[in-house]
Amino acid sequence: MVTQRHIAVLGLLILLVGFGPLAAGAEPITTGTLVDEMVDMVGLAEFPDPAYKTVQYSSYDRRSTVPGGPEWFANADGFGREPQPNFEAVLVEPNAQGIGEYLICDVQAPGAVVRTWTAAIDGTVRMYLDDAEEPFYDGPADEFLRQPYRRHAAAAGIDESLFEATFRQRDACYFPIPFAKRCRIVWIGNTQNIHFYEVQIRRYAPGTEVVTFQAKDLQTYRPAIERAAGILADPQGKWEYASSRAEVAIRATIPPRGSEEILALDGPAAIERLTLKVAAADRDRALRQTVLHVVCDDFPWGQVQSPVGDFFGAGPGVNPFNSVPLTVEPDGRMTCRYVMPFGRSCKIRLENRGSQPVTVTGSALPMDHEWDAAASMHFRARWRVDHDLVADGGAGAQDLPFLVAHGRGVYVGTTVMLMNPNPIPWPYGSWWGEGDEKIFVDDDLRPSTFGTGSEDYFNYSWSVPEIFGFPYGGQPRDDGPANRGFVVNQRWHVLDALPFSRRIGFYMELFSHERTPGFSYARLAYHYGGPGLTDDHVTITDEDVRHLELPAAWQPAARMGARGSTFHQAEDVAEGETPVSTVQDNLWAGGRLLVWQPTKQGDEWTFKLPVAEAGRHVIRVTAAHTPDSGRVSVRLDGRPIGFGDAEGIVDLATDYRTLSRSVSSQPTELTKGDHRLTLRCEDDSPDGKTVGIDFIWVQRQ
Repeated sequence: MVTQRHIAVLGLLILLVGFGPLAAGAEPITTGTLVDEMVDMVGLAEFPDPAYKTVQYSSYDRRSTVPGGPEWFANADGFGREPQPNFEAVLVEPNAQGIGEYLICDVQAPGAVVRTWTAAIDGTVRMYLDDAEEPFYDGPADEFLRQPYRRHAAAAGIDESLFEATFRQRDACYFPIPFAKRCRIVWIGNTQNIHFYEVQIRRYAPGTEVVTFQAKDLQTYRPAIERAAGILADPQGKWEYASSRAEVAIRATIPPRGSEEILALDGPAAIERLTLKVAAADRDRALRQTVLHVVCDDFPWGQVQSPVGDFFGAGPGVNPFNSVPLTVEPDGRMTCRYVMPFGRSCKIRLENRGSQPVTVTGSALPMDHEWDAAASMHFRARWRVDHDLVADGGAGAQDLPFLVAHGRGVYVGTTVMLMNPNPIPWPYGSWWGEGDEKIFVDDDLRPSTFGTGSEDYFNYSWSVPEIFGFPYGGQPRDDGPANRGFVVNQRWHVLDALPFSRRIGFYMELFSHERTPGFSYARLAYHYGGPGLTDDHVTITDEDVRHLELPAAWQPAARMGARGSTFHQAEDVAEGETPVSTVQDNLWAGGRLLVWQPTKQGDEWTFKLPVAEAGRHVIRVTAAHTPDSGRVSVRLDGRPIGFGDAEGIVDLATDYRTLSRSVSSQPTELTKGDHRLTLRCEDDSPDGKTVGIDFIWVQRQ
């Protein structure tokens, strides 16, 4: 029987062959050098030396053994009660209380832990480094996967806040833990309980000099840690550029169906920073229908081919975020810090596939760069999209290719841009991303990275629709309600880059909660590749970049997480003479949003809610969250029922975007018949503040 252990040994042998001879006199790998890499985009553009392979150990469903086989989309990946334990091996069988010991990983080579993640996990983790008999870590598994630095920071007198939103990012942590010989991680717990985990490890060839992490490293490398944390906290404002050359201005107007070369540089050199801003009568359309081509060294096809907005992670539309490789600002200025090397020349061309003129302004920052014909790599990002997919789960799940390439390179980032028309207004039902990432590197027979869910890959969990952004990933757009509408997810591989010597196959399952026709799935696989790299690129067509709209006049569906619900359009149940207006957009149920503009604090807006059956219910109000939205309190029949914060206030304001979100009451007993739901303006000065209500739902519990 071939076990995961056999596969790991085979992978290591393959790895040794792929590495070739070790670099003589190479600088040893330390906590400090790894921390420096976290903010080094110049180094990311080079094939790593010493070379390594990034592997992931996770709680993926162990029935998924044969690519494309009967259990390839099995999805018991950490909820508990799995048919097979979600570990590399069972070390100690469960006792009478159900507690056993299970192997997460046993890496017998120099390496480093570079990323950990969990959605939730019970039990204990013991981590052993090298030949130590005493564990490096012995404590709660959840703490280890979210904050492996925590105990050492406290002992070193370092404030934990230094690591928050810098090294720890949402549900993932990127604090590096190097080891010279071996890393063994054991989980002690009950497999009937929840145990989601992902541990990513760089595995170097034997002989690579790696200095094992020690608690004193936090003091020894404190300047590097503080420097990296400062940059990670604000990449756009704090980035340290290496170039001493002057930036080159960019300005062009591209007519409909026209094309314009906006930049031409001679090499050898590299672009260290590219900044563009798009202006058009309909900017959202222009961002998708203006295609960016970056052509290095006179190649017939651009190494970069993508709608300009999607390339910068902005699309659809302008959705601000601030990450290490890419930043989008509220005014539409977009910056790329992926370094783009070239040997002889670099030309950037914009192709306008739309029907309106588009003006683009910006700049490029060139830098000196020595091009090695045998070892240097071009930056590549070739956009692809599938429209009119049928998203489905179970037997209807499918693997979507992000990148299939042969040659030598490094995978460094992913963006997905989706249109999800599912009408269920709750995450359990409208969720699109139950599927796992599956990444084959070099001679993998099975993925060396096998994930536990799309949101887990993107560093969050539980299909949350929240807008968030971190240095290595984020969700800058999720229209709502829940996961409906246009959605953007990002993950940047910097410390956890994926080098490949011969090939890479990156796939993501499209696995949704329920069958959803009309799904659109665009994606970009950012990577570096040598001049001989070949991939599965397909030409971008007019159909690919057509303007997308959500289905018109949709209505919320009372299924799955919304089962037992009765929905009431705001315009159907609003009472009295409260002055309102209507906004037309397919984001809103029935294509309409009812908008109230209070004039003073204490103004009220009342809705009649019929209840067909007495019992325990939750009332949910699906409202617009916009920059102009105000603060309200919500009462039912004159009494608070748990809406909002501790003071009963619901703040509907959000930065930059327009979102549809549902706010909920506490479960409450309701009698049969009509009830009155009242919104009260709680803004001291409500001038210009609005309250937009789409629909109100009463859900039986």
